[in-house]
Amino acid sequence: MEKLSRFIVKFRNQILILAIILLIPSIFGYLNTRVNYDLLSYLPSDVESMQAQKILGDDFDLASVDELVVNGMKDRDVVKLKNEIKKIDGVKKVYWRDDVLDITIPKEAIPDSLQKMLYSDKGSTMMIITFDEGTSSTRTMNAIANIKKVADKDCFLGGMSAMSEDIKEDLDHSMPIYSAVAVVLVLCVLWLGLESNFAPFVLMLGIAFPIVYNFGTNIIFGEISYITKALAMVLQLAVTMDYSIFLLHRYQEEKLRHPGDNEEAMSKAIQATFVSISSSSITTIAGFMALCAMRLTLGRDIGLVMAKGVILGVISTIVVLPSLLMIFDKQIEKKKHKVLIRPMVKLPAWIINHHKAILAVFFLSFAPMVYAQAHTQSYYDLVANMPQSFKSVIGTNQLKKDFDMTTTHFVLVDDSVKTRDVQKICKQIKKVDGVTNVLAYEEFVGPGVPSSFEPQAVKDILNNGGKRLLIVNSDYRPATSKQTKQLNAIDTIIHKYDKKAVIGGEGKLEDDLINITNIDFQMVNIVSIILIFVIIVFTFKSFALPIILVATIEYAININMGIPYFTGTVLPFIAGIVIGTIQLGATVDYAILMTSRFREELSKGKHVKHAIGSSIKHTCTSILTSGLSFFAACIGVSIFAKMDLLRSMCLLLARGALISVVCILFVLPSLLLLCHKFIEKTTKGWPVGQVEEGRISSEDEE
Repeated sequence: MEKLSRFIVKFRNQILILAIILLIPSIFGYLNTRVNYDLLSYLPSDVESMQAQKILGDDFDLASVDELVVNGMKDRDVVKLKNEIKKIDGVKKVYWRDDVLDITIPKEAIPDSLQKMLYSDKGSTMMIITFDEGTSSTRTMNAIANIKKVADKDCFLGGMSAMSEDIKEDLDHSMPIYSAVAVVLVLCVLWLGLESNFAPFVLMLGIAFPIVYNFGTNIIFGEISYITKALAMVLQLAVTMDYSIFLLHRYQEEKLRHPGDNEEAMSKAIQATFVSISSSSITTIAGFMALCAMRLTLGRDIGLVMAKGVILGVISTIVVLPSLLMIFDKQIEKKKHKVLIRPMVKLPAWIINHHKAILAVFFLSFAPMVYAQAHTQSYYDLVANMPQSFKSVIGTNQLKKDFDMTTTHFVLVDDSVKTRDVQKICKQIKKVDGVTNVLAYEEFVGPGVPSSFEPQAVKDILNNGGKRLLIVNSDYRPATSKQTKQLNAIDTIIHKYDKKAVIGGEGKLEDDLINITNIDFQMVNIVSIILIFVIIVFTFKSFALPIILVATIEYAININMGIPYFTGTVLPFIAGIVIGTIQLGATVDYAILMTSRFREELSKGKHVKHAIGSSIKHTCTSILTSGLSFFAACIGVSIFAKMDLLRSMCLLLARGALISVVCILFVLPSLLLLCHKFIEKTTKGWPVGQVEEGRISSEDEE
């Protein structure tokens, strides 16, 4: 490492030039990385709903479907609008009444089930629009935007594609604001924790390199989710800023040891910092990589991007930041102020003298907080919690209100099923609670169908690829218990006649999402704990310390995720899965830092209480600065985000950082004091310490 550090210092200018040049392809990569705005597309391909979606896309051109509600428009004008929409690039087909019945013929001649689907009692009509590509493809997004331009102000699109386009539009507008707020707030925290007025700006400039590199290298994945895009910058800023602070502090230390020789000071600083940040970053990387264990591939999306971001953050801190610190050395040292985040002189003694009370609170509240976390409610209905100002939400709400189309199920049965059996299926499904309408070709065959009606046009839409399509409209919202019961009832009916029948659509997708994520939650938690447990075992060569450290952070996680239970707050489903893992991986470093310092102080021959007191004193500033930086980076997004999903996740991350800091400063030292004998017996090479009786004062710690 010595040779490498001297190489970095010697060629620092060339390295900086190369780092700047590498920003160019990174920016190009960022601009060419596609963003996926459809969370349901991350479901495993082997679940029933995704199999149904594939059939709908391949055989029926219904992989991406939206409904356009048209208000107060005459039929001939609706036809003109339809023809304009058909010309838009990316639009596959547009279905309306004129596909089966000429507009010169009164709409009353249309069979009731089709008329009910296309017309409301309040004077509005609906056309169905399908697209050439998937729900959130760039082409589909552009098509949605162009439909909005063509359609009248009193026309509203409903559906997942329209929702995805609204999310894209919101993020394109909001992301610069989120980023700016996060940067400003982190700069404020750095100013409070660093004595130099200029150093915060240099550190922020240094962190910009790995952030840009990370976004640019996402092109290797082809696409990333919009959640990853929204969170990656903030999380990387929060998680990797510590490394920059460590290098700065060590560089300033080494300058005192090597006055007048900044190159030697930086070389020594790089050597010392590399060991500490590389070891601490492993736990963070492990936390993010645990997300890859999810069957919902959104976890892998977030996990890989963030793990890559941490690695790039470590490399940039060691390779690029030294150049910046040495270039701006004079400016950093020139103007200084009193540090406001200082070692808390009286805090260590207070914690040690009250450690029994702290432990009592810890043991008495652990189980209740575990219970609270386990019983915190989550929502899966993505539409219901989107901003009501979104045009897609307005359209979806009108579909519900005027057309009884809260949710649409696409039922696929084999073409070998007899017509009379399909008619029986339709009749039975209509009797299921919450079903408002069933549309199938077999509904239009037989007496009562007007001669002007063209059943062949309907057959072309509803019969394809050896499958028959039944469109079932439901009055129930997705991701509700009523919806689940309804889907189970429909499933039972169709399988009486076709064992291979499947159900697609938003309702079934979200039902599968609930089942998948319930398993994912348990899996991710177990994997993250095991990974970090093993890392701590190898770090300290101990059996006791991994239990103590993980228990401390898990306690903090349970508090963080349990608070919504007591406040009655319902969280987005993804929050419960990823927050705990991120909080564990990102903040266990603080626990490792304090524990390492505790071992160091014991090795100096100090008594246990004094060693713990000294550990708290020497690490609290770093832990507070890091935790507050994490908090600052996330809280800004939670304040300004319109979408509840992003707002909730960032609030949980911000709060989790503070709770982890408090637990590490108060609970961890108390546990170390309680379990020091257990640690000695189960840890290789752990220094033996004596515990003195009685209280200690702040003057006794050193």
